[in-house]
Amino acid sequence: MYRFLFSVFFLTISGFSAWAQAVPSPGENIASLVTFGAQADPSWGDDDFTQTFFFLVPKQNRQPVYIRVFDPDCGGQLDEKRFNWNTTTEFSLYGGPGTHSAPDARKPKPGGNFRSGTLLKQVKFGANAKYDGKWYTFGPLNPLEGEYVPEFDGYVFKVIAQGKAGDDGNLYRYFFSTSPTQNVAVEGGNAFTYQYAFRLVPTRRAITHLYPYVNDRVVSITQSNFDLDGDVSIKIFSVAKNGHPASVSQDNIWARSQHPISSKEHGLSLDMRLTSLTKEGNDLVFYVTDQYDVALPFFAIPLGGPPRYRYDVDVKIRK
Repeated sequence: MYRFLFSVFFLTISGFSAWAQAVPSPGENIASLVTFGAQADPSWGDDDFTQTFFFLVPKQNRQPVYIRVFDPDCGGQLDEKRFNWNTTTEFSLYGGPGTHSAPDARKPKPGGNFRSGTLLKQVKFGANAKYDGKWYTFGPLNPLEGEYVPEFDGYVFKVIAQGKAGDDGNLYRYFFSTSPTQNVAVEGGNAFTYQYAFRLVPTRRAITHLYPYVNDRVVSITQSNFDLDGDVSIKIFSVAKNGHPASVSQDNIWARSQHPISSKEHGLSLDMRLTSLTKEGNDLVFYVTDQYDVALPFFAIPLGGPPRYRYDVDVKIRK
């Protein structure tokens, strides 16, 4: 608890807090989130056609908040067309008890009671010029409508994006705002997911940063990635790791690698850096679990700030 409160304080005073409102954040350097229609081929970069994000409001905040979705329709220049535009994407907003605390809500794969909580609103989008390259807004939301999560000392809402039909890729983004019409940061707010499905920036040598949070119970992690096509290198950085390599998947398959965690890394975020080796855009899926196969959250803004390796010098005095 105290580690988390310190992290929020650090982010606020260091100027990082505004990053937390854009999902993905500028610091992550991700082109967009992606969710394909239910009839898509998983080899296109989406294994389950569903993505869940949680939005965190600090406990002391009582002003209304809004969750804004950029380009929620599936059609036009910003989305990925397969043949003809035929994809419908459903966005569902949840709050109240069980939103985050239900175990299925925090699993990387959708299943069981992953739609836990109270459904507050649900909308579907096809190819709709009204929302092509424009914003759709959920809200106003009273922060108390979310579920209080003691671990994060705030109230949490959940948005599930699911491809209901079709085979196109819906590329979209979120912004957590205090305004229904503009992107105005929620002070101290953040957003996180337990499984990331996204598109890489289509630039050779572009570096994407993923920030899984390591709690005090973690002694090792397993990173799992899907459909990277071998076109990316992955290295892990932290206060104790200075570029540890991780396994990279090929086309339409999963790759996994296990990595030890030291006590120095507890209560902080790791920095998993994905470096693109080609100029091609690529859609992929990523998640991280601990030694008990429990998924760790990726925060849009890293708790404790972007980690920096601390070099320990071992000095021995000769007599």
